[in-house]
Formats: sequence, structure tokens, C-alpha cells
Amino acid sequence: MKRSRLVWLSATLVLAAAAVTTGGLVMRNSEEKHGPATAAGRQLQLPLHTNGNRIVDAGGRTVTFTGVNWFGLETNTFAPHGLWSRSLDDMLDQMAAQGFNSVRLPFSNELFDAASKPNGVDYKLNPDLQGLTGPQIMDKVVEGITKRGMMVILDRHRPTSQGQSNLWYTDKVSEERWISDWKMLAKHYRDNPLVVGADLHNEPHGEATWGTGGDKTDWRAAAERAGNAILAENPDWLIVVEGIESYDGDGYWWGGNLQGAAKDPVRLKDQSKLVYSAHDYSPKVWSQRWFTDPAFPANMPALWDKQFGHLVKNNVAPVLMGEFGGRSVAEKDAQGNKDLEGIWQRHLISYMKENGFSYTYWSWNPNSGDTGGVLKDDWKTIDQAKMDLLKSYQSTPTAKKP
Repeated sequence: MKRSRLVWLSATLVLAAAAVTTGGLVMRNSEEKHGPATAAGRQLQLPLHTNGNRIVDAGGRTVTFTGVNWFGLETNTFAPHGLWSRSLDDMLDQMAAQGFNSVRLPFSNELFDAASKPNGVDYKLNPDLQGLTGPQIMDKVVEGITKRGMMVILDRHRPTSQGQSNLWYTDKVSEERWISDWKMLAKHYRDNPLVVGADLHNEPHGEATWGTGGDKTDWRAAAERAGNAILAENPDWLIVVEGIESYDGDGYWWGGNLQGAAKDPVRLKDQSKLVYSAHDYSPKVWSQRWFTDPAFPANMPALWDKQFGHLVKNNVAPVLMGEFGGRSVAEKDAQGNKDLEGIWQRHLISYMKENGFSYTYWSWNPNSGDTGGVLKDDWKTIDQAKMDLLKSYQSTPTAKKP
């Protein structure tokens, strides 16, 4: 889908993360139905794994990611966006206060190059980020997220800051570099238990195939190679594998087509670490044919079942809706006409809630051109209509901030 869009961990961080995992992370009992958690006092036991279509903790309790994307590290600022307006702590305090239990954190491989210099940060507001490299800022962000009890899913969003790529490798970033950087991160964050997973590559599309064999375009095979290499370094992580764009001539959103996983599932050395992921967007991003179907929105559940929901409904594996979002959540626009984007968002939330999907909303940032964000353009004010919708399907907040 087209959108206009490492210092080592200290003992303090490790102790903070350990305190969170034993003292405040409340999740659902495995017997509860899908939906917001109500089992007060139940504590998360890390690490996470999967059981059928559920993500569960070490005690077998269902864990549902209801999180948000905060982008910027993957761009040429080499830092999360918005730090030109606010401090990191202020931003993360507000994020945690909204009840998100997880953050999908995009990055690019270019972030780890010595020539990649962070910019777009107000160092008067963020004096502790002054002089840090991009990976060191990433460490600070991860530390801040997990100190507040939120989980982190790392997302290899782009090979370089210039833009997304169809495949997991390019002429500038090889498959070997892609895997070696993932291995480095898996080892680097191994002692922080709230860094829980790796989203291997954002939105495979174009010539990306599924289950076709060979090394050049078969995304399923590449995901197996990378996933197993990561698990060799950090066996606790979840391996998040997105779909592709087109399968057997049937096109969908970039990264959203998981039809091939029914016949050719991703095979990991530890299959209990596999989570599939899809992305889904509104007609404001691209006017797909299903939005003009006279049956819309009643046609959407069957479409979602076909593309990715079959994995959940057939108890194959969990699915994380890694990206979805839009500017409107209204049923009608200002002229009183049906608001297709708002209707789509509302129905997708209902579908995920009914079927127990995890999600990370796109995005926290207001500067995503097609979708806007949870924050309004001042980088401070919450879009309350969006937040009210998200809170209709939100897992128990992970922990109180320190």
C-alpha cells in the first residue's frame, strides 16, 4: 500500500522491566471471551508464545496486543517524529495514559549506519538525547516504552530511509544484512522481556510471492530463514510475518494477503512463536473495488475471512492487524452522506473484537499523510473520537507508569 508516508541495556532498565512483569501487567484469563480484560489482578508471565489462534503468556493466559505505531526511526530523522515538539517522557506518558499496551516501533537498516545522524529533535526538551546515535535513541525509546509497562514489537519498516521496498532485500541492503541486523537486535534486547517480537519486513508486495520456492521472491521461505535465525539468538521472541499483495492473481493491500498461509504455512523451528500479520486500509488510501460494492459494509467480513481471518477462525495461528487507520471514524460526513472510511474503521474494529485479533493502530503520529493519527496536528491533543473507538476494543492497560 502506497503511503506518503545501541548502547547496551543498563541494569536499571532490566530491573524496571522485571518489576513490570512481576508486579503490574494485567491480562485476561484464558477462559474469558475476546474483548477488554476484566480479570483484575492477573499478571503477565513472560515470555509469550502461541496456542492455536491465541497469543498466551507462560501461564496460558490470553494476551491481546491493542497498541499503536509510532514512526520516525525509519525515516531520515533517525528518531521518532514529534520530538521536535515534546519530550520523550511526555509523549510516552500520554501514550500509556490512553491505555495502549504495546507499541510497534518502525526502523530502517540505515539507522544502524555510522553516517545516519539523528535530527528533528528539540534537545532543549530532550537534553538526554543530545549527542546520541540513532541506535542509542532507539534504546532510549524502548527503555521509555517498557518502563511504562508497554510491550514493544520491532518493525523492520524499510531497508533505507528513502522508502519501502517490494522485497526484503534491495541492491543497498542484502538479505544477509537484513538477517544480521535482526540477529543483532534479538541479542541486544534479549534481557528486556517486554521487547516481545520482530515484525520481519513491512508490507511485502509487487513481485513478492508465497510458497513458490527459490530465494528471490518467495516471502514465506525468506521469513523462515530470518525467523529461525532470530530465534537462535533470542528464543523468547514472537516472529511476526506479514502477508503479501497478490496470491494466485487475487490482489489485496500490501502485506495484507495471507491466503497462501493456509496451504503453505511458515515453518519455524519453534512453531509456537509464529504470529501472522495483515494491514488493512480505507478508500481514502486507495479506492478498492470492495468499497464500491453495493453490499458494503456487509461484504467486508467475508473478504477479511478470505485474506487473513481464516487463520484465526480455523485455529491455525494468531493474527496481528499491524496497521489500519484513517482520519474519520464517523458514520456520516459533514454533508450527511455515508462516510465510507468511518464505516470501514468501525466494522473492522468490530470484526477484530469478535474474532480476538491483536492490533497496532496506524498511527500515533498526526503526520501520516493518508490517515492522520491518534494525535492531532499540534502533536499534543488526542483525537477523542478515534480514541473512543479504539477503547471499545482495548485490552487491560499493562501497568501504571512509574
